[in-house]
Amino acid sequence: MAKIVGGFWVPHDPVMFVAPDAPADKDVAARMWQAYETCGQKMAELDATAAIIVGNDHYILFGTNCLPRYLIGTGDVDGPIENLKGLERGVIKNHEALAQHIVKQGDKENFDWSVARSFTVDHAFSIPHQYVVEVAEKALNRKIPTIPVYIASGVDPFISLNRSRELGEHILRAVESFPEDERVVIIGSGGISHWVGTVEMGKVAEDFDQEILDLGVKGDLEGLSRYSNEEILERGGNGAMEIRNLLCALAAVPNRKGEVIDYAPVPEWVTGLGFLQIHADQVGGE
Repeated sequence: MAKIVGGFWVPHDPVMFVAPDAPADKDVAARMWQAYETCGQKMAELDATAAIIVGNDHYILFGTNCLPRYLIGTGDVDGPIENLKGLERGVIKNHEALAQHIVKQGDKENFDWSVARSFTVDHAFSIPHQYVVEVAEKALNRKIPTIPVYIASGVDPFISLNRSRELGEHILRAVESFPEDERVVIIGSGGISHWVGTVEMGKVAEDFDQEILDLGVKGDLEGLSRYSNEEILERGGNGAMEIRNLLCALAAVPNRKGEVIDYAPVPEWVTGLGFLQIHADQVGGE
């Protein structure tokens, strides 16, 4: 039977790729790039055979014509759609059988998935895929099929925090009901604090970031679900709505407990960059 053996929270900050040399503190910049590598190495240690990446509904993907609350790619996947130096566009191996199973399980649990049978992902998927999953693939010397999940955490109307949590819990149940032997790692892709396209852009709220990371370390789903949209916008910026991606991933890991890989506020990259490993107690003795 399949199981989720762990997860990660990682940023998907495109400014790191647009302006890689911008940070004045070069040691901090190097640490952030190394944090991706470390997550990939730790993913390999989990002997992952499949992955799920939870990103968000950037306008570049969905525009104003279609704004799904939650969507899963069940067929052909490629990307990224953007042209960012350091991200190579290409075909991405999906785990179509597991993705389709999650959709069917959703029918039984009143989760009405939007489905993309052919999908071009953006940087919310491609950054963690190329800088975490592909690191693990290289270490394991095999492909790790990866399912894209996108939730409404970038453009209003937002999926609620409670529904983000419920969606993660649903993904966990769906994976555990999949009849094949798979070791699945789930990655929440996003902020923490950042203001996108506003006068505050470049501001980083370190106190908010540390608060979110502390809740992640505790595996505190209730605490993460308590924030109002207004509080997130005021304290962490519109980009911090992406904590929904993190909450979804955290909720999908059984008996979860987090460990901070690294964190730094990097105003030049307009984001509080947090990296967290989510441990699953079920694999503690393996």
